[in-house]
Amino acid sequence: MPALRSLRSTRAVVWFKRDLRVHDHAPLLAALSHTDALALFVIEPEWLQSPECDASHVDFALACLAELRAALALRKLPLLVRVGSALQVLAGLHAELQFTHLLSHEETGPGWSYTRDQQVARWCASQALVWQEFTQTGVVRRLGSRSGWARRWQARMDAPLHLLQGDFVAAPVTDPSDLPTLASLGLSPHGKTLQAPGEKAARRTLRSFLQERSYDYRKALSSPLTAEAGCSRLSPHLAFGTVSLRTVHQATEVAIASTPDRTLAYALRGFAGRLRWHCHFMQKLEDEPGIEFNNFARAYDGLREEAFNHAHFDAWCQGRTGYPMVDACMRSLVATGWLNFRMRAMLVSFASYHLWLHWRQTGTFLARQFLDYEPGIHWSQMQMQSGTTGINTLRMYSPTKQAQDQDPQGVFIRRWLPELARVPLPYLAAPWKMDISVQRMAGCLIGSDYPAPIVDDKQAMQAAKDRMYGLRQSTEARQEAGLVQERHGSRKSGLPPTGQRRKAAPPAPSPQGDLFA
Repeated sequence: MPALRSLRSTRAVVWFKRDLRVHDHAPLLAALSHTDALALFVIEPEWLQSPECDASHVDFALACLAELRAALALRKLPLLVRVGSALQVLAGLHAELQFTHLLSHEETGPGWSYTRDQQVARWCASQALVWQEFTQTGVVRRLGSRSGWARRWQARMDAPLHLLQGDFVAAPVTDPSDLPTLASLGLSPHGKTLQAPGEKAARRTLRSFLQERSYDYRKALSSPLTAEAGCSRLSPHLAFGTVSLRTVHQATEVAIASTPDRTLAYALRGFAGRLRWHCHFMQKLEDEPGIEFNNFARAYDGLREEAFNHAHFDAWCQGRTGYPMVDACMRSLVATGWLNFRMRAMLVSFASYHLWLHWRQTGTFLARQFLDYEPGIHWSQMQMQSGTTGINTLRMYSPTKQAQDQDPQGVFIRRWLPELARVPLPYLAAPWKMDISVQRMAGCLIGSDYPAPIVDDKQAMQAAKDRMYGLRQSTEARQEAGLVQERHGSRKSGLPPTGQRRKAAPPAPSPQGDLFA
């Protein structure tokens, strides 16, 4: 039955942010109880001008909005898409329509959106407007303690989905204008080959993963060759909200419970565990917004700031470090907007330890490349992989070993580094070891056709270990590690079971591409 409408005349605006869907959308369901309603998405200059924003992000969002507008129109709900500061757009819309309620999902976003939400909250209070925010993840606002967090997560994810029944009464607005384009927003073409956008694509991707692609999930995670199809590929859809985390969780639990195949169930339980880590890391930014800009453990302040090497940074960004696996991964990421978890970890590890680059600059560059950029996960993982949390195991990857382990036949390297196409396989992970005659035969002169390594692997790793482990032994670092663990560390006791209520050990935390794979 349709939701009962209020006896008092009320007008609701559903403010879409990173929740571009109709299915399982609490603000939309709440809007049905109002006299009339409209939907709004704001393309904010603060977003477009933020250092983490890329034209590919905007392009994906615009395509999602086109599908969302059509889906809402079938429910008789107009979707306005306006360009401008959120506060100015809302104030102008209020002057025009005198809406009484603003409905949206909670957002754990970057600093600019945090500031914007504070401004909107103050404005709503000054106008006697009701701003109602709904949860859509396991992130808990104003969390006092991590104890019991896992049980809260489980309760939220197991709650019934928010399903629309009936149509809206549209507020009296003029027909929505055409969606803007990248060009009209002053953005250049991005040149990336992106995943299909929109809610329909999200649901197709979820189905194909659970029904067809998940069998070797745990093994497929590590190699960029197998991960391309073997991972869920839901991360952009979760980041833009074209599918809810609750929908993914519940569909995964059903798939686990219904399959007689123990191998498949085992694979899916691994994926289910990563859905929990998704919110676990977002909770860190919610609890401490400053980690977007400052070290978790302030004992690490000054560790890399003064040593930043811009030439090394540029070579890393361009995929020109001289280490084939690093360069192939970077070029693949820049071209597609996606990379699997282990290779993301390797890129950050190489930048942080081999090149001794600060996580803020490298993290900002990677945020622009990742179509699935999720601020809470991204900045937590950048710090974890660079060693500045003070509590996580230091993970220092050998790019040569990763090439041998994850691309043993050189298929991935040759795909993304055509200059190495004729290099014999025994040299492909370390082409600088070829003597000049082999280089000529392969048509690849090191230092000319392909760069020589910009740092010495063993020397750089040893220097990083000496610095990091030396600092970790200091009294200040040890004391601060305890404080960080108390505030942000996981609580192993009480972790909810996955699939038929069977307990599965949580996976090791890894970068964003692993967390929702």
